[in-house]
Amino acid sequence: MIAPTLRPATDADAEAVAVLFHEGWHDAHPGLVPDGLTERRTLDAFRQRVTARIAETDETTVAEVDGALAGFIMVAGDEAEQVYVGRPFRGTTVAGVLLAEAERQIAAAGHDVAFLVVVRGNQRAQSFYARQGWVDEGDVDYPVEALGDHFVSPCRKLTKRVR
Repeated sequence: MIAPTLRPATDADAEAVAVLFHEGWHDAHPGLVPDGLTERRTLDAFRQRVTARIAETDETTVAEVDGALAGFIMVAGDEAEQVYVGRPFRGTTVAGVLLAEAERQIAAAGHDVAFLVVVRGNQRAQSFYARQGWVDEGDVDYPVEALGDHFVSPCRKLTKRVR
């Protein structure tokens, strides 16, 4: 596999990022999040979220492999807020390259420690982050908004020293 190419997301990426985000979220979260949240995570909701994030900030980075969108990250301050990889690219180097870029961005913004949250029960993600040197700091209730409704998702907080 060719190494992924990273670049800032543009408006032209919004639809592909939203589709990948929707797919990845629904692969990992059903049955692990509060009742009602899964139904509110529609493709249109992801479209709105991604379009706003790309327009408002330069904190969304995409990974491409042979011209195809392979994954993306969204960084917010000291948080690696979203790390998603498309199904065909899971188990490759894409996730590690994206996570390393999130760590780089967080360090470049002046933060010593990065954090992220993983929904409790998402063992695949937790194992991946542990292999990348992230430390499990324990349970955290993470506030989530979806289509105007507010939820609290049971998560694990992970941290990593980045500077």
